[in-house]
Amino acid sequence: MTTRHEICPVSEIPPGERRIVEASGLSIGIFNLDGEFYALANVCPHQLADLCAGQIGGLVTAPRVGEYAFERDGQIVRCPRHRWAFDITTGESVFNPHLRTRTFDVETEPTGEDAGSEQRATYGTELHGDEPPIDTYEVEVEDEQVVLYV
Repeated sequence: MTTRHEICPVSEIPPGERRIVEASGLSIGIFNLDGEFYALANVCPHQLADLCAGQIGGLVTAPRVGEYAFERDGQIVRCPRHRWAFDITTGESVFNPHLRTRTFDVETEPTGEDAGSEQRATYGTELHGDEPPIDTYEVEVEDEQVVLYV
């Protein structure tokens, strides 16, 4: 059974920010990435730290020796305990590509003055191996309110 939780007005979670909430007995982080909302369980599978309280940033990659690039700024959350990194948009581990979470569709419906704008996002989802998943949850914007479905 899915439970609907009204969290807050959209304006209270500006782009690049997050809010950690309790819903249905779970701690969940809700992230705003450039107007699209994503929700992750607030628990790192490594040692159960508050994952969503971690640093939000990107990835440093090295396409060639001596060359570095910074990618996906604002899309990665790092566990504050041991810095394990997870993709906010999919719940997938950056370091272990076999660790993935269930998928959920997220829709933002136009309201009032924003009529005509619509977005849709899909979360990555599959668990390979025997490591625990990072659960993701459905988030919608309804009448300028962030709504979480657990």
